[in-house]
Amino acid sequence: MKLALPWRAWSALLLLGPGCVAEEPAVAEPPAYAWQLPPGLPTPKVPADNPMSEAKVALGRRLFYDKRLSGNQKQACASCHQQARGFADELAVGVGSTGQKHVRGSMALANVGYAAALTWANPTVVSLEKQALVPLFGEAPVELGLAGQEQNLLQRLSADAAYPKLFASAFGSPTPTVQRLVQALASFERTLVAGNSPWHRYLRGEATAVDDAVKRGSKLFFSERLECFHCHSSSLFSDSVDWVGKLAPEMAFHNTGLYNLGGSGAYPAGNQGVYDVTGKASDVGRFKAPSLINIAVTAPYFHDGSAATLDAVIDHYAAGGRKQAEGPLAGDGTAHPNKSPFVRGFTLSPAERSDLLAFLNALTDQAFLTDPRFGDPFAGP
Repeated sequence: MKLALPWRAWSALLLLGPGCVAEEPAVAEPPAYAWQLPPGLPTPKVPADNPMSEAKVALGRRLFYDKRLSGNQKQACASCHQQARGFADELAVGVGSTGQKHVRGSMALANVGYAAALTWANPTVVSLEKQALVPLFGEAPVELGLAGQEQNLLQRLSADAAYPKLFASAFGSPTPTVQRLVQALASFERTLVAGNSPWHRYLRGEATAVDDAVKRGSKLFFSERLECFHCHSSSLFSDSVDWVGKLAPEMAFHNTGLYNLGGSGAYPAGNQGVYDVTGKASDVGRFKAPSLINIAVTAPYFHDGSAATLDAVIDHYAAGGRKQAEGPLAGDGTAHPNKSPFVRGFTLSPAERSDLLAFLNALTDQAFLTDPRFGDPFAGP
């Protein structure tokens, strides 16, 4: 079994301050955090050791957009997670600070605070604090590229007149540490809640929020004929979710028949889903089903960006998987032994396809994409 995090990421978590490992100073209990949630959405779970506060969220927002949080000081978290794109980006796969091309695309962050699994295919990364270490300090692949540069990072933040004040307000100490940094980032990310799409408003009783095409499309989406709703369930349109009051977290990964190299059951090397963590043959090709909220603005699709449009995604599921006749990725994904039983194929008339696309487009929360609370603080208020 592979480690969930590279060793440098683990060591970074233990690095509480420049050149030392020290006990955290006592911090007064913050007042209860006032969530601003769309009607009907539950409260995200928050770790006991990282309670929410306005000060942490403000600090995390600034860190999220700060390009000094990268080895080349030209990239920030927001470079790959852009608000106008639902906090995803336009690339098929990510590109790190060293120019290394990744094997997977950047996941959208809308409602990430509800996610029970926080990456495409690693069931051991279950907290935003833990996940933040991966892009910051991971080396396979290099993302923000700060492995071995923890001290330089903390010194850069300390030298900025704004950060000591922000850290003091959030943590009772002006000293930046890696632990405080990831806690602040996680606090900001938990506020990225989207739930005011036309479809959500319609469900809340706003009868004119959607038209008849959207309503017809919803019936297709939630039908046993298409099976979409099994993996994209609840008002969050995901089946890997958790929240306050939920009896137990849900976590699921699925093989959707994207590949079956040479009929061997293999996926591209280094990108074989949960198998890359567990080594179990039954986990080959199993990936998280991302939320469909804001799906219309997060193209390209699938974990490797191999579908350019929503039409192409519908084609894939209508065919029951992907068949590739030639090249190094040739194989019949429809026959993969691990393929989900919900990926069975179906037929749509042109009118039905149009209705289904109308429904998917109605899952876009336009206000979320421009909400100034989530925007770049370096660009203005």
